[in-house]
Amino acid sequence: MFDSSGVRILLVQSEPVLSELMSFRLQLLGYQIEAVGTGGEAIDRIRIEPPHLVIVDTALRDSDGLEWLSRLRGEFKTDQFSVLVVSLDPSLETVERAFYAGAQDYLITPFDPVVLEQKIVALVSHAANGVGSR
Repeated sequence: MFDSSGVRILLVQSEPVLSELMSFRLQLLGYQIEAVGTGGEAIDRIRIEPPHLVIVDTALRDSDGLEWLSRLRGEFKTDQFSVLVVSLDPSLETVERAFYAGAQDYLITPFDPVVLEQKIVALVSHAANGVGSR
């Protein structure tokens, strides 16, 4: 069984309802969640204390989520934390852009909460075991 206690997740989500729902679900599973609505807020938080995982939407209030992710990966090493991109866009082009920008996984919304949990466990477990990212 995966121990989620102590795992810090930064949720970068512009849509307040989705942010609240995801945060609530992940808190119930024992994760420490910090939710922000913009890429600028997220960068500030990461500079203070990098999380274990960043979950970012492709559409942010202040920028395109994938362009933001590219800038983030230019500043922080890929082994510092994992990134899961969530998006309404199921197109192969957007999925490829996400991985090219530095994401380790991609989740299409709406999603099954169990699938979200499985992806988080996999990403955090791989990072904890020193498995490199893309």
